[in-house]
Amino acid sequence: MHKVAIVGYPNVGKSSLVNRLSETREAVVHETPGITRDRKEIACEWNGRRFTLIDTGGLDNEDLDPIAGSIREQASHALDEAVVAVFVFDGKAGVRPGDEELATLLRNRKIPTIIAANKVDTAKAIP
Repeated sequence: MHKVAIVGYPNVGKSSLVNRLSETREAVVHETPGITRDRKEIACEWNGRRFTLIDTGGLDNEDLDPIAGSIREQASHALDEAVVAVFVFDGKAGVRPGDEELATLLRNRKIPTIIAANKVDTAKAIP
């Protein structure tokens, strides 16, 4: 089954998106950044197609904590396994430096990528 990696900066709503797409509550959602640490695979079906979503922890290259390093490693493994990535960013906050670094990483990996602006209810809310 094809795998789809959900990646982005901490606390942009990756796990919420995974739960929405999979119609489950398997991915842990909390307002505190850094709750998701290990990647989690969740079976999904969308428009008659079955695939596996890979929920990843938030990627922050400036965080030098060993746990943040482990999260980056888990996300890297998820991208290695995936046929496509969904790059989630906080549409209300706009593009941050960490988002630009992740976009560069995805371009360098040459993985097909879908960009998803999250945390906005209407187009008017996007800065």
